[in-house]
Amino acid sequence: DVKSRLHRFDGRSRLLVHALLSGAAGPNKAQTIFNKQRRSDPDFNLTSFLETLCQQEACVHEDALVSKPLVCLFSEVFKRNLLCFLHFIHPGVPRHNLQHLLQCLTQDHRENQWSCVLIKQLYRDIEGTRKGTLLSSKCTENLRGLCERFSDQNTKGRWASCFQEMGTEQADDQTDFSVLPQKKRKSDNLDRDVDDDAQHSKRVKMDFCTAQDEEEGLPEEKEESMRTSQQDHSSASKSQTSSHQSSKVLSDHIKAAVPVIKELLDTESGWDKSSVSALEVLHECDPDEVEVLCSMLSLSEAPEQSLPQFCSCLLELSPDLSHSTASAVITHLLLGRILSLVEPASRCLVTAVMSLCTRYPRPTCQDLIEPVLRKEQTGIRSAQAELLCRLVEDCLEPHHRLLVFRTILEVSWDEGVLSVIHALLDSKLELNEVDFSLFTDQLCSQSPQFSKSMKFAKMLLSVLSKYQSHVNAACHHTLASCLSFNETFLKKSLLAALKRISLCK
Repeated sequence: DVKSRLHRFDGRSRLLVHALLSGAAGPNKAQTIFNKQRRSDPDFNLTSFLETLCQQEACVHEDALVSKPLVCLFSEVFKRNLLCFLHFIHPGVPRHNLQHLLQCLTQDHRENQWSCVLIKQLYRDIEGTRKGTLLSSKCTENLRGLCERFSDQNTKGRWASCFQEMGTEQADDQTDFSVLPQKKRKSDNLDRDVDDDAQHSKRVKMDFCTAQDEEEGLPEEKEESMRTSQQDHSSASKSQTSSHQSSKVLSDHIKAAVPVIKELLDTESGWDKSSVSALEVLHECDPDEVEVLCSMLSLSEAPEQSLPQFCSCLLELSPDLSHSTASAVITHLLLGRILSLVEPASRCLVTAVMSLCTRYPRPTCQDLIEPVLRKEQTGIRSAQAELLCRLVEDCLEPHHRLLVFRTILEVSWDEGVLSVIHALLDSKLELNEVDFSLFTDQLCSQSPQFSKSMKFAKMLLSVLSKYQSHVNAACHHTLASCLSFNETFLKKSLLAALKRISLCK
């Protein structure tokens, strides 16, 4: 019973289990959840999660009561997703926990070829070696047969006959791929009349995992996810409705403050203690009312010359604004201006942004910096990158810089993003093994795109010179692959820096 197994885990670990049970997308979902958990708590690790998976559980096997590790009682989909997930993040996972888990998985009587290969891969990850092959003797033999079959380009029906043989073999094998949904089999029978090789190969792409995921997936979880999605949509619509309606129920004294604040925003002088008292209505608004109030004030259209004084009055409020209120003010007041920047920001805008960022760094990271970084249509312009770099260098504390860095690992890169990364690296980020491993993986995936970029090459040189102690065997191999794409005149310097690291190790 999956529900009873879930109760063995704590709350955070349970989220990971749910993600790993969600089919083919499980490893990526689990990695996203794990990254978010690390952002909220940098000291969080998977020790408790892995120890729970290795706990012995009583179960019935062949009419006998036996004891098995909990991980062996989960579906093959879960185990494959778990191994893929651990492959992604293994540098930050305690080695002894991984070895214990792999030992438990080898006790499973249901031997699965995919799981066996993934276990071998994880052993290679732990040992930092790439010797040998992950292929079984049967797989090697099949590949050799395929090479011989396709050596003659004039032969017809090569893919069709190949997949027919595979289907015959799978019908005899007692693997988890032997049972496919009825609809799949019917569609395959209908498609056999088509002899075109290209169409046939498209039809029979490796859908085995997807089919099994559909069989082994949990109906309760699907229903739960659907209910959650419906609740999200309904809550969003309710939020919009309440936003429109809340303008009608704003208190009279809040409504009375609107023209006063608007008049102050439209003039470049006249800000005094009474101005601060007018802004105190922000403390009395709930999140929906704050949204309405900001819209009524037209903060996005306020003259830039008045922004420094307005922000100065906001900073004089006591107590400080709540997180949600600060987020709403920053979004309405600054986000649109930053997104539309095509020239260097004015002195007034820079002053306003830096003052709010210093006082409210987390709302600024989440509601200003992150939306700018995620703007994929036009990319980050040089003016925007310059402003973000100033915030990174002059306003953010180390743990907030780490938030920005982890956001960058999730977005597409361009020259503007490279400037922000360079500023972050120069600030001497305190990266753990997981963060640095994810960063090197991203460097490797982005290196073909920036093969001739001097900015990317300089960033690599900064990584190799300032973060030598973070480079383990796996990261060293990844960085070597990354440098192989570089076509700038700095390539020799980069290779020399990487060689020095290997000699030090």
